[in-house]
Amino acid sequence: MAVFTSGRWKVSPGKEDDFVAAWSALATQTKVDFPDSTATLLRDRDDPTLFLSFGPWDSIEQIEQWRASHTFQAGVGKIRPLLDGFSPHTLDPVAGV
Repeated sequence: MAVFTSGRWKVSPGKEDDFVAAWSALATQTKVDFPDSTATLLRDRDDPTLFLSFGPWDSIEQIEQWRASHTFQAGVGKIRPLLDGFSPHTLDPVAGV
């Protein structure tokens, strides 16, 4: 069964476009390194500085490899200066329709 990663990103006002570009670059390079990976970035309609991301992984080991990778470290390094807050999560599915 898949394991999911999720992030809650609070972007500094005026940095939203830069954040989307940096997040997209991270996701694109992640896809190169982990070809089966997928990721989605959502933006809150009521708060344009709040973004949520999520994606499924085959295993916790794969997530650990990704988080330890140069791609992740460099990508998040470019994103962090654009943020007022970040909360990462690792999630197990428990129900679905």
